[in-house]
Amino acid sequence: MTATDRDNRPDPASDADLVHRAKGGELAALETLVTRYETRVYSLALRILRHPHDAQDVTQQTFLSVMEHLTAFREEASFATWLLRIATHAALKVLRKRRGLETVSLEAATEPPADGESIPHPEYIADWRETPERLVEHQETRQMVELALGELDEKHRWVFLLRDVQGLSVKETAAALGLSEANVKVRLLRARLQLRETLTRAFGDPARRWAPHRHDADAAAPV
Repeated sequence: MTATDRDNRPDPASDADLVHRAKGGELAALETLVTRYETRVYSLALRILRHPHDAQDVTQQTFLSVMEHLTAFREEASFATWLLRIATHAALKVLRKRRGLETVSLEAATEPPADGESIPHPEYIADWRETPERLVEHQETRQMVELALGELDEKHRWVFLLRDVQGLSVKETAAALGLSEANVKVRLLRARLQLRETLTRAFGDPARRWAPHRHDADAAAPV
């Protein structure tokens, strides 16, 4: 292996090590972090904004913010969590500006679900060998999954994107969105069920459609 080949190899250093080196003024460490995460940031921004140009702007703004505020990063959360929270804030700011709304806090935009919010019962049945979150990795179904994601309510889609697409833990997702872990779990469950329902309409067997039994309808009727 030549010296050039060694120089072109990906940096195997951990995020924490790269952050420490970047804080010390090592530009190459910061460039490695950008290279490592720019695709994830762009993917997240694109799925929130659904516009490539806006997603590119958010990606650029995110890393500019990282450069500006890196020395203030206290490393209480992982670098990925901190970075994706910055990206999420930037994307939501663009989204609200696009809609002509006042900029509000992320916490207000993602208020917790009301007590007693029901979990939808799937209407369609299919033999799933893989969960919807795994289907996003398959190129042949990516377009259909993207359309299904677009049908999700925003607060549920954001949780699904961070937890199941970006791979953050429940704790990291909660930190990124400013929610409690309990709210993340509820919203994630609702997102998965709604996504499964949408995809089952495409992949499932219509003959196996679930319909409420008579006693279910009676139980739901007002007394």
